[in-house]
Amino acid sequence: MEQPEDMASLSEFDSLAGSIPATKVEITVSCRNLLDKDMFSKSDPLCVMYTQGMENKQWREFGRTEVIDNTLNPDFVRKFIVDYFFEEKQNLRFDLYDVDSKSPDLSKHDFLGQAFCTLGEIVGSPGSRLEKPLTIGAFSLNSRTGKPMPAVSNGGVPGKKCGTIILSAEELSNCRDVATMQFCANKLDKKDFFGKSDPFLVFYRSNEDGTFTICHKTEVMKNTLNPVWQTFSIPVRALCNGDYDRTIKVEVYDWDRDGSHDFIGEFTTSYRELARGQSQFNIYEVVNPKKKMKKKKYVNSGTVTLLSFAVESECTFLDYIKGGTQINFTVAIDFTASNGNPSQSTSLHYMSPYQLNAYALALTAVGEIIQHYDSDKMFPALGFGAKLPPDGRVSHEFPLNGNQENPSCCGIDGILEAYHRSLRTVQLYGPTNFAPVVTHVARNAAAVQDGSQYSVLLIITDGVISDMAQTKEAIVNAAKLPMSIIIVGVGQAEFDAMVELDGDDVRISSRGKLAERDIVQVKPRPCLPHGKFKSPSSQADLTPPLGASLVKGPEGRHWEPQSGPATTEGSRSQSSAMLCSGLGPPLSHLGHTPNIAGAQPEARTLCQPFLSLQASVVSLVLVFFCPLKAEAVSLLLLQPSPRIGIARLTESM
Repeated sequence: MEQPEDMASLSEFDSLAGSIPATKVEITVSCRNLLDKDMFSKSDPLCVMYTQGMENKQWREFGRTEVIDNTLNPDFVRKFIVDYFFEEKQNLRFDLYDVDSKSPDLSKHDFLGQAFCTLGEIVGSPGSRLEKPLTIGAFSLNSRTGKPMPAVSNGGVPGKKCGTIILSAEELSNCRDVATMQFCANKLDKKDFFGKSDPFLVFYRSNEDGTFTICHKTEVMKNTLNPVWQTFSIPVRALCNGDYDRTIKVEVYDWDRDGSHDFIGEFTTSYRELARGQSQFNIYEVVNPKKKMKKKKYVNSGTVTLLSFAVESECTFLDYIKGGTQINFTVAIDFTASNGNPSQSTSLHYMSPYQLNAYALALTAVGEIIQHYDSDKMFPALGFGAKLPPDGRVSHEFPLNGNQENPSCCGIDGILEAYHRSLRTVQLYGPTNFAPVVTHVARNAAAVQDGSQYSVLLIITDGVISDMAQTKEAIVNAAKLPMSIIIVGVGQAEFDAMVELDGDDVRISSRGKLAERDIVQVKPRPCLPHGKFKSPSSQADLTPPLGASLVKGPEGRHWEPQSGPATTEGSRSQSSAMLCSGLGPPLSHLGHTPNIAGAQPEARTLCQPFLSLQASVVSLVLVFFCPLKAEAVSLLLLQPSPRIGIARLTESM
């Protein structure tokens, strides 16, 4: 019998041609005896991890930990989650900085040291725990050969030892649950001479070698012996990695401004115990072992009680897409005079016949990916900061196509055509106001809140924002809506002030009202580790700061999905890697539940609505500075974690 032409023969099968399976590994970073760069206090350390491309050997920033104030011995809560390939040599670099301001530019902070290793070196160490000395300028890896070479880094004495970095690795389970809990304490020990105590909790999970890995810190409650901490959420795999009987240690501290926090006591529990919820089994005695040994009549240093416990299922980007969610993409372009005369080659709006300008480059790179998740391919395109004909009035919300009733353009080509036409008809003016375009998109997002649509506003600008107060108010009002805002900076202006809109570290507020979640990601002009800047057209060797902050939203708000292709447990992608596992503000609880086969309405648990949508969509913008192949960039949306996706894709290019 003849073989059909479209059927491959057995002899043509190549077992090595398939995709190589990867294991997800969580890297935890701690340091000891760091350099003290602050005169009247201790250093405020931050760790930055870099990965090295397989072919071009370029170092790319993978992520950053949180900043810990006043300590030379930090245990960072924020983890790095990477794909581990046994057969590959995956070079890693860890740089430590003493943070002196809110600027994301690393050149503005004191360099504390660095260490090089491979991922296999960490995984293969006893207990998957590797200790390495930090050095300043001792060596770096040659960008071409990957071999160590002498170098002098940002400040310090070449070769000087400046502490130790401790790297721990653990393979992650596929558990997709997120636990939400709240604790209170009673009659804690008084530690402050002129007050009571300022208590906070630190959670650790146990390791096989008897050590513990930090996984969460609560906020500090000032001047009380009976604190009630805020509700927080943490991925179950960060808390116990799917092992419900794994020991969880909780330490109670009294916060001190100088970083020398006083130990009050500790207790142990497990996920299985916590899952019982508020009961007699979840009232724990806080014990200080040293006090217990010294004092015969010692009972405890107070008690900690679990007030509430709930488990939710985390949904992925694909869950929302398969559930029928459409992404509505709107672009807003800066037409202020600071961009320069469009007819001159020095202008950021210059229309060269040979290459795209910075605005068109950003628009094209993002739009060509996101357009596939919008069925009608009609995208509103707005401009701001220009004088419009015929009367010369200044507008901060004008349609690029000239149609006030319907500013939508057909596809990305339609946006580019309208953009170029506007450059020939309007007069660049000013100032740089964001509030009108934010409010414009927020109105549309407010009209549909059933989970069927998610709005994304891309603002491309060259300068410092002029209406900061009004923009903050517009963002705070929009934070409860299904939308995200991505601000991309082009040109050589200073964008530090604009980072204030990004709520990664401090939640944005206006008139005393706090934003219900972080919906803004600011991408300033790309920068190298020591402050050298490159234009967007030469970003092949850079990976910009990644990730969107995923923070707590309004309780109980529920968005229902549209009917769409049902997904089963077997067809779902793995859960999003939580780089910020257990740190800071809890995850969102907005209740958009994708259409999952077999799930009964009453059995559906609240999940983080648009969590993966926000993270994945933001990542689309962040990769445009790297000239990836279009088909490779589109694969980014299929990655469980935007960070991991970018790291793998940039290496494979």
